[in-house]
Amino acid sequence: MKLILNIVLALIIVALVYFLIVSIQEPIEFQSEKERRSSVVVEQLREIRQAQQMFRDIRGVFADNFDSLIHVLKTDSFNRIVLLGDPDDPTSDVVIRDTTRISALDSVRAMGMNLDRLPFVPFTDDKKFYVRADTITHQQTLSAVVEVGVKWKEFMGPYADPSYRKYDYRYNPEGVLRFGDMNSPNLSGNWE
Repeated sequence: MKLILNIVLALIIVALVYFLIVSIQEPIEFQSEKERRSSVVVEQLREIRQAQQMFRDIRGVFADNFDSLIHVLKTDSFNRIVLLGDPDDPTSDVVIRDTTRISALDSVRAMGMNLDRLPFVPFTDDKKFYVRADTITHQQTLSAVVEVGVKWKEFMGPYADPSYRKYDYRYNPEGVLRFGDMNSPNLSGNWE
């Protein structure tokens, strides 16, 4: 009888130790995975922001979809204007503007950007970032605006459940990781 009681107590102790380890390990794994996944997605958003800025330099507005963004960056080019002479010098009679065209694709390649992979959210089965672009009147000026992002639940995999909020009260799987703003000409990311 005493032997059976000791075995049952040992099993209870082992089970309690297991649950203690799991209860400590789960929040640590969640935070680690959240940081790892969000840093990869943020890096992708930074590349998209650079691509959108390049598109704006070429077209004057932001791209409202990835197809036109990729097409323009693969086929169009930047204007490079060089001024020869000083336009502010009253003694100078000649100011020459020299314009050359530089391939956007060369700039994209120099930055190491993969345009074909750009629209796709990391850690997903080819889900795409959402893109919104428009022009608004901001402080009496017509301004191009863009917003690109993705919901946390799209890339968090097994941690997309709202129950993980108990480990981080700021975590919201329905929240959006994004840059830009449709109401003001702002390209800041909400991770910054």
